[in-house]
Amino acid sequence: MFHSILLGFVEGLTEFLPVSSTGHLLLVESWLKIHRSETFNVLIQVGPILAVVIVFYKTLFDFVVGLKSPETRDEVAKLIVCVGVIGVGGLAMKKFGLELPKSPTPVAIALFVGGLAIFGVEHHAKTRQLFDKMSWAAVFAVTAGQLLAAAFPGTSRSGAAILAALLFSTARPRATRFAFLSGIPVMFAAGALELRGAAKSGELATLITFDTLVAFVVATTMAFLSVVWLMRYIQTRDFRPFGYYRIVVGALLLLPIFS
Repeated sequence: MFHSILLGFVEGLTEFLPVSSTGHLLLVESWLKIHRSETFNVLIQVGPILAVVIVFYKTLFDFVVGLKSPETRDEVAKLIVCVGVIGVGGLAMKKFGLELPKSPTPVAIALFVGGLAIFGVEHHAKTRQLFDKMSWAAVFAVTAGQLLAAAFPGTSRSGAAILAALLFSTARPRATRFAFLSGIPVMFAAGALELRGAAKSGELATLITFDTLVAFVVATTMAFLSVVWLMRYIQTRDFRPFGYYRIVVGALLLLPIFS
């Protein structure tokens, strides 16, 4: 039960922050010397997706009823293209047998490099005028960022997507919102495919336990609080504190290798 609560807490807290939830789950499992299946991780990731849907329910509703607006149609079209390309790329990665690393070292490297990238992108953003609209270049950059994060755990899907949009002069709140909205169908689809495979193999039935339900609830609650906080935070501040965090954690994890 303690492990389930802890993993749910870590998943919900880090899923939408630019620090990588998958990387943190791998690190926690490595430190505690426990192993939860990929299906368990997918199950508790469904909660944070629901949390984002709740946070952005007004926006999602407007997409349905407000398609007469040129601005809404433009954003919906860009989200559809982004999600479609990510879906195709994700299926290709799965077909080629892309798997998560078994050791924390690749995660540590990704955390450290990602921290440096945050400082680089933030410096670049300060020299540019940022616009409250996604360009098509920013859309494809977000797509590339999310696929990069899928290939390298520790990168952070949301972080890579937001930073990619910032590189193409998108205002921080707009970039964050687009990254979260594009992640909803992508994560739902990925979760559905994983759970379908688990159901066929019989693994899913063994994971529907009270412990898993508790982890799901904890992850959902923490993700909701995390997203609400982050959307307020970025109105006046940048991502450099997350850069410091990633560099320090990554360096501490890599220290034993070079000592």
